Amino acid sequence: QVQLVESGGGLVQAGGSLKLSCAVSGSIFRINAMAWYRQAPGKQRELVAAITSGGNTNYANSVKGRFTISRDNAKNTMYLQMNSLKPEDTAVYYCKSTDGRIYIDYWGQGTQVTVSS
Repeated sequence: QVQLVESGGGLVQAGGSLKLSCAVSGSIFRINAMAWYRQAPGKQRELVAAITSGGNTNYANSVKGRFTISRDNAKNTMYLQMNSLKPEDTAVYYCKSTDGRIYIDYWGQGTQVTVSS
């Protein structure tokens, strides 16, 4: 059974930093595409950043230059380094793992990030 567990969320002041982690078990992590999404109250879930199995990345325009996505295949873990945080970054952050062999997405339970002004 595939499980994704996020951690690292919390409360931070504007301009601060947080680093989120997503640990994956039960899947061949190194071949999966990974991504971070977020959902703010009353809004749709949106893509924040994604990283392929080969390490190629892409970012939402709103976080470019502030957030960095990375992965450690030896630890089956993905990260999101978030710098210069803004109140509008406040949301529940979810990680997603896509098994490209069978085209199935797996989601974590989410971690709350709150940025105070």
